[in-house]
Amino acid sequence: MTKRIGILTGGGDVPGLNPCIRTAVERAIDENIEIVGIRRGWGGLLNLQMGNPESEAEYVLPLSKGLVRKIGRTGGTFLHTSRVNPASVRFSGLPVHLVSRFEADDSEKIDTTSVILENCEKLGLDALITIGGDDTLSFSERLSREGFKVVAIPKTMDNDVFGTDYCIGFSTALSRSVEMINNMRTSAGSHERILVVELFGRNSGETSLIAGWLADADRVIISESPFDPATLAEYLAKDKQDNPSSYAVVTISEGAMLKGGDVIEHGAPDAYGHRKLGGIGRHTADFIRAHTGEHIIYQQLAYLMRGGAPDTTDQMVGRNFGALAIQLLLAKEYGNMVCLKDGRYSKIPIKDTITGIKRVEVDKFYDVEQYRTRVLEALGLPMFLY
Repeated sequence: MTKRIGILTGGGDVPGLNPCIRTAVERAIDENIEIVGIRRGWGGLLNLQMGNPESEAEYVLPLSKGLVRKIGRTGGTFLHTSRVNPASVRFSGLPVHLVSRFEADDSEKIDTTSVILENCEKLGLDALITIGGDDTLSFSERLSREGFKVVAIPKTMDNDVFGTDYCIGFSTALSRSVEMINNMRTSAGSHERILVVELFGRNSGETSLIAGWLADADRVIISESPFDPATLAEYLAKDKQDNPSSYAVVTISEGAMLKGGDVIEHGAPDAYGHRKLGGIGRHTADFIRAHTGEHIIYQQLAYLMRGGAPDTTDQMVGRNFGALAIQLLLAKEYGNMVCLKDGRYSKIPIKDTITGIKRVEVDKFYDVEQYRTRVLEALGLPMFLY
């Protein structure tokens, strides 16, 4: 019988996490299950030093209805988050109290899964609810393979977790993007410029695809389809010329690539091997200026897409995902991720999320010649196209 569980968030923050946590806490308590929050995701369980009161207070938070009562109205995650991958930790990144336990070899990554399992046992946890994207889910699957009871919840602003139509955070990211693109039209029109808006989206261009479509951008560039900057520049110059207000707008995914080029990355890889993206918008804006002579406004929305309170869709999905996670634990359906499939709340094995890749179906939804979203038929499509 499940008596005590933990809940954590990993990876980037998105709106909708706090409503999810709140509902999971309330439902767990209603079922007489004690629930504790793990601060800073997997990093919390790695750094936790049981028997050290200061460490326990820093990384473990007993949760109550009173404590989470107001958090559902806010964005981000009040449990905090990290990008720690316990299966791959540099020796130099080990907590001090673990250094003597592992062999010093900074050239290789250390698998600290055993530490996570031990700390879960010492905390008396019967199960974990993990909320995150592909990276958090990959380690959730590892714990599940090790025999620990896990139920996962998908969140990512890119909506790119395989096996679910929807991830917490996506709707708010779209709403923020459309609002800001439309707000920037006043400056673009006043100064008769081409507006280049770079949006988050590492491997999936769905944020650019749909935000650009809903904001009526003249052109849309996505991660899945390399583009020719000269062709794009000429399109936009013509779009500006044909617009009575004398401006044009293009959205571009941060993971977009030039034809024959590579994704623009910078910085050292994180724990999951990802370097920071960003800069393709600036590069493209500079090219358009040089190629056409047009004045440009370049705006990288970045964290503005994921900041602030969740919209009603992320409130609703976050709450329902939290409730469903508790339902799965009560039914002993461990090793599953809650999901939305064909508009209905459902579940799939966590291991299935790493068997495929969720990307924009270019042939169905994108015009690779004109650089535009193309939705010719809606019958039978899910709410967010796929």
